[in-house]
Amino acid sequence: MSTDILKLGSIEALVVRKSVKNLHLSVLPPMGKVRVTAPESMTDDAIRTLLATRLPWIKKQQEKFKNQARQTRRKYVSGETHYFFGHRYRLEVVCENTVPAIILKGKTKIILQVRPDSSIEKRSDVMTEWYRKELLPVAAKLMEKWQKELKVEAKSWKIQRMKTRWGSCNHKAGRILLNLELAKKPIACLEYVIVHELLHMIEKKHNENFVNMLSGYIPRWKSIKEELNRSLLSHEEWQYGSK
Repeated sequence: MSTDILKLGSIEALVVRKSVKNLHLSVLPPMGKVRVTAPESMTDDAIRTLLATRLPWIKKQQEKFKNQARQTRRKYVSGETHYFFGHRYRLEVVCENTVPAIILKGKTKIILQVRPDSSIEKRSDVMTEWYRKELLPVAAKLMEKWQKELKVEAKSWKIQRMKTRWGSCNHKAGRILLNLELAKKPIACLEYVIVHELLHMIEKKHNENFVNMLSGYIPRWKSIKEELNRSLLSHEEWQYGSK
């Protein structure tokens, strides 16, 4: 694997060459950095040409990130807004000398119970583990449902923090990863990601067959994908060598 920086006018792209067949283009949050994953044999000129054909799309995605309201760094203090499965909650911090815990109070409040001397990092850790604990059984149920429906079986799957993807599938290893941030999104988003990744165990590429299958199982997938992309990343995949 090798990395390089290519410039095309005002656009600067990080190019990662590795053993892949397709060229992948991503515009990454929060600043709209451009990243290209390309086959090892692809020349700089070929990559520049492909970037040139996608300049309007790249600039459009960068503009979205530029205009997107930035969320200040979480301090985990009372009054902050946090999301859980698509619903908005107000955080209430309760400081007590007892085991840290998270308690949902009705449909509007999350109570974060921590020790008086807890740091921001500790409060963040408590919230993160709570999100993981809550997401796990919901994801497990959906994984079981869709593996039966699609007649596929993942050898393993897990939840982890991911910077630029909502999910991933290692086709050969039969391993699926789900982004922990899905705990903050509507369950329909989680279901879409799970179906998307499981379908890659049937069809590796984002080709017509893959899109047709996805549309059959998740008719609203385009609007769900748009919602996810607005908050994490914008991503396109090109078939290597396609027009």
